[in-house]
Amino acid sequence: MLRWLNAALLLAVSFVTQAIDIQKNTLYPKVELDTSMGKIVVELDRTRAPITVDNFLTYVVRGDYDNTLFHRIIPDFVVQGGGLSPKLEELPELEPIVNESGNGLSNSMGTIAMARDNTPHSATRQFYFNVGENNRLDPSSRRWGYAVFGEVIEGMEVLNAMALVETGENSTLSWPDFPVKDVILKKATLLPRE
Repeated sequence: MLRWLNAALLLAVSFVTQAIDIQKNTLYPKVELDTSMGKIVVELDRTRAPITVDNFLTYVVRGDYDNTLFHRIIPDFVVQGGGLSPKLEELPELEPIVNESGNGLSNSMGTIAMARDNTPHSATRQFYFNVGENNRLDPSSRRWGYAVFGEVIEGMEVLNAMALVETGENSTLSWPDFPVKDVILKKATLLPRE
């Protein structure tokens, strides 16, 4: 009986994995982010950050980024989102991924990178856009950095407008740099292969 259950579980996991098409053979997949302020298209770099790209695309294809907040906005620094619902609920996460910050990509203006806590290999679902030259977030010989895995190829004007929204401390979460008016990621879509 146990052997049958294990086989059935393995088959179910395999089916779910196959059902999620994250374009494994596409080196530079593109994702459209339809936000409450306009559309942004990012091109991801699987050649430099394969684990990070696969992780991000899994959340995209499953619809896990749809109807989420950009909850941290600091002008000339970052626009961060992907982890909170409009009801301020923290959303479910997959397992943390390996930090790919030493991949040669820099936290420069218009790039997308993974957010994490102080532990190097703790990134899950939250991501951020660099809206300034943030090379201090890159790795050095003494510390881990934050993994860049793509760049904005359309909609930079939308991202620049986001970076300027009014922010303050969110009284419910006691988080600073929180937009006063919700900035929402309405839908994230993996675009068809070219």
